[in-house]
Amino acid sequence: MTAPETPTAPMAPEAAGSARPPRTKRRRRGPTSDRPAWMGRPSVPVQALKALVIGFIVLVMLYPFVYIIAMSFASKDAQTSGFLPTSFSLDAYQAILAGDIVTRSLLISAFVTIVGTALSLTCTVMLAYGLSRTRQVPGSRAILLLVVFTMFFGAGIIPNYLLMKNLGLLNTLWSLILPGLISAFNMVVVRNFFMSIPASLIESARIDGASDFRILWKIVLPLSRPVLAVVGLFAAVGYWNSYFNALLYINDSSLWPVQVVLNQYVIQGSVLTDIIGSDVPTPPSQSVQMAVVVLATLPILIVYPFIQRHFTKGMLTGAIKG
Repeated sequence: MTAPETPTAPMAPEAAGSARPPRTKRRRRGPTSDRPAWMGRPSVPVQALKALVIGFIVLVMLYPFVYIIAMSFASKDAQTSGFLPTSFSLDAYQAILAGDIVTRSLLISAFVTIVGTALSLTCTVMLAYGLSRTRQVPGSRAILLLVVFTMFFGAGIIPNYLLMKNLGLLNTLWSLILPGLISAFNMVVVRNFFMSIPASLIESARIDGASDFRILWKIVLPLSRPVLAVVGLFAAVGYWNSYFNALLYINDSSLWPVQVVLNQYVIQGSVLTDIIGSDVPTPPSQSVQMAVVVLATLPILIVYPFIQRHFTKGMLTGAIKG
């Protein structure tokens, strides 16, 4: 005996034959409709105005450099037509390099910069690494407070001079290197960068039997190249531009760095015949002054582009973490 079939309800003719109602196209909003007015795409006149303003600022900033470089190549009979000389020569550079004052000062500044930067990086890294291990180094917080204290309060000119005198460092190049050996600001930046390195990485290396020196050399330093490049550039620029310490501690003119020579012969207007060779014709005094400025500025301009890419990562990480 079969079960009776359940009757199915017939489909309504409207539902069976009718199609879906067409979708209404939503009107797409513009790219700036849900943004504030200052975040939207600027109009063409605003972009043109910005380009003009930025171009004017660039010209104002570049003109002194262009003028100094152009005047350093000006010949003896050059006439200034507008902003630049009409004829160029290498007389100023040949006269300066033929003498021994500027070349010797450049070599002294190079020695102070290279040795000072290397020693400054070494001492800053060791101090920052020790102060970043707050659990392993007893008294690290007290030492950190002492270092930070020097950022706001200094000993003064006379105590520093008496210290250099009692140490026997007057009229030596070490008086230009040791006073700026460790910068409290650079040390804090490097320490914060070290503290941003995961502690698990350090602990795993210590479990494997690595010493603190090996951890620093093999793990911490390779990861800290951006901040070391930035701090190294800061130290190099500071040593290269060292001027006041040389005035205080150096009385021998044969040990003057290039910045003191620059002040003596360019700003104070001393006799320029002392810095040029005796067997070369005397170029215009302004050309000699501008040539000395170019030689004093050129090394930093050459080094800076190679380290500039590390600035954002090194400074931001070292300043925020910790």
